[in-house]
Amino acid sequence: MNFKSNGHIAYVISNLTTKSILLVLFAISLFIRLPFFFRDYIDRDESTFILIGQSWVEGNLPYTELWDVKPPLTFLFFTVVLAIFKKSILMIRLAGTLLVALSSFYTFKLGATFTNKKIAFYSAIVCVLLQSLFGSIQGVMSEHIAMALFMPGIYVIAKYRSIGYYLFSGFLLGAALMVKLNLAYSVLLVGLYLIYYYVYVQKNVNQGIANILCYGIAILTVIFFSYLPYHLEGLSKLWWNSVIVAPLDYAEARRYAPLKLAPTFIILSIFFFVSSKLKLLDFHNKTTQLIIIALIGVLYSFYKAGRINSHYLIQLYPLLVILVSICLSKIALFKKIPLKIYIVLILLSPLEAYNEYLSIFQHKLRTGSFFNGEGITVPKYLLKNNIDTDNILFTEYHIGYLALGATPPTKASTHPSNICKDEMFAAYENPRKTKMQELRYIMENIKPKIVVTRSGKSIFDPKQLLPNEYINTYLRLNYQVLDTIEKATIYKRLEGL
Repeated sequence: MNFKSNGHIAYVISNLTTKSILLVLFAISLFIRLPFFFRDYIDRDESTFILIGQSWVEGNLPYTELWDVKPPLTFLFFTVVLAIFKKSILMIRLAGTLLVALSSFYTFKLGATFTNKKIAFYSAIVCVLLQSLFGSIQGVMSEHIAMALFMPGIYVIAKYRSIGYYLFSGFLLGAALMVKLNLAYSVLLVGLYLIYYYVYVQKNVNQGIANILCYGIAILTVIFFSYLPYHLEGLSKLWWNSVIVAPLDYAEARRYAPLKLAPTFIILSIFFFVSSKLKLLDFHNKTTQLIIIALIGVLYSFYKAGRINSHYLIQLYPLLVILVSICLSKIALFKKIPLKIYIVLILLSPLEAYNEYLSIFQHKLRTGSFFNGEGITVPKYLLKNNIDTDNILFTEYHIGYLALGATPPTKASTHPSNICKDEMFAAYENPRKTKMQELRYIMENIKPKIVVTRSGKSIFDPKQLLPNEYINTYLRLNYQVLDTIEKATIYKRLEGL
């Protein structure tokens, strides 16, 4: 932002090396995210990815032993970290910190192609904050992985023109697509925009065809190599159903009322309308157009999904903050605000992190360890008391499977909520066709010796009335409460049942 009072700051930023900027962004990201490294789990999706990653380390391709509705490169990230660092959640969170720094760094790089370094640098810092605060996003989400690939891909297209760079961009965006399938809309729209740009703007058809072919071939190559291991194992149908069909079925089955989408779409529509009216953005600039096209693709995917969870917005932040920062830098009111006010706001924004620092130090004083959460304490209790955990069901805190070296009883129970998502059972040819059949099979056929639930909370989504009624009754008649560890209730199956 072009503040008159901060010429020295602007000078310092303009003279920072690329390496220094990356290090600064990593340092900020690490400071904010560090206290969350020691939690057992932050979001249940992250725990699910870790379990499938560990299963892959042990030789089981995603979807074969465990299952979740994400493309295979999501799990590959966790597999690589787990293979190197042996079940270390701390190292997964550190690797996630690097992802946030990388996507924010390319927010800076992209912004610097069409605005000054100061605005681009501030945008990158805000990007770190938005990807690390407000909701359960301090863990490693698939969106973090995807944007660490997507942002450099967009930057390469904005910055360079040669065939080799378009090939590289295609590889990056193809990989992002195989992490978050909904990015297909953005990847496709960017390709269509490039056709328009070279044919109608540049009027350079030959170069345009060559570049776009390289872009498309690279994307298809990444998709092919994600499919190849399944083809070699005779599991082509499993890949197709899990990667392509299941996400579409899931989105169609889980649509919410359109009004839930309205706030995001209204706010962004007002932003672009005002930016156009006040001429705050140059809509003829290629990079501006490229960013808007990519944003439209992401927003359309939200519309198709019918909902916007807080972690979905990670796909908007790295692109959108650049445009917002440029607009704010041109508004007189924001120019008059002293830089120190913005610095104070940035310093105050990580309140979640400050609170977590306090919590982990208090936990350290009480227990002697920074590591906390029922996903850690419950396995410790079970192992300490020599309780058989070969047949165990976590309906919450399912990261506990990792510490116990156990696996969920069925594919559907990899992510506990997937037990009630029977619209996806066909993707992995589940022998049970309904959620109640699956739940009865787990409880009455597999008969877990231990069941772990969250105390005082509905086991499944409160809207799932029949599954909740069934499992509550079944636990009451066939299990006894073994113990309560923090917020976890541990049930043990009654002898002879």
